[in-house]
Amino acid sequence: MVLALILMPVAYLLGTFPSAVLVARSRGIDINAEGSGNPGASNVSRVLGRKLGIFVFVLDGLKGAISVGVGFLAFEYAGALMLACAAVVGHVFPITRKFKGGRGVATAGGAALALYPLPNLVLLAVWIVVVKLTKKASLASLAICVGLPIGVAVIGRPAGEVITTACLSAFVISRHWDNVKRLVRGTELSSR
Repeated sequence: MVLALILMPVAYLLGTFPSAVLVARSRGIDINAEGSGNPGASNVSRVLGRKLGIFVFVLDGLKGAISVGVGFLAFEYAGALMLACAAVVGHVFPITRKFKGGRGVATAGGAALALYPLPNLVLLAVWIVVVKLTKKASLASLAICVGLPIGVAVIGRPAGEVITTACLSAFVISRHWDNVKRLVRGTELSSR
């Protein structure tokens, strides 16, 4: 457990890696000034196209998955969850960019997929279906956040893991509050 605590700042720093910013900059775009202004995969997809959006989604997901892998080696599920949470916080509140980061969906999703592959493959399918039907990545993201702790409970993981994933999901949902308000008003931007 001590090793996992020592590694938390490393996972946080991994989470700060600015995938969306760097990919957009390679195309001469400041992603913070385009579309929704959010440095995440959905906005990259909206501004630069689906392929680059998927590329950023994978890069951000790897931040969570790598953190989980290292944490699992350090202290199994508890360590993996600790480092996953640190990576998501790093993505959302990066010290390297004045604490202005993405919303945490891809990083949390990568971590969850590495930890709980079966329920999260189902949730990935749910995300794709919701995006296809509604053209709203934010709505799909909210749906899988709600589904994550439910899936963890269904596969019989301990209550502590269900609670931790519920807290992680609540954190990511809180970052979507503006999206929720736009969804209610019917003014939410569509995905590409």
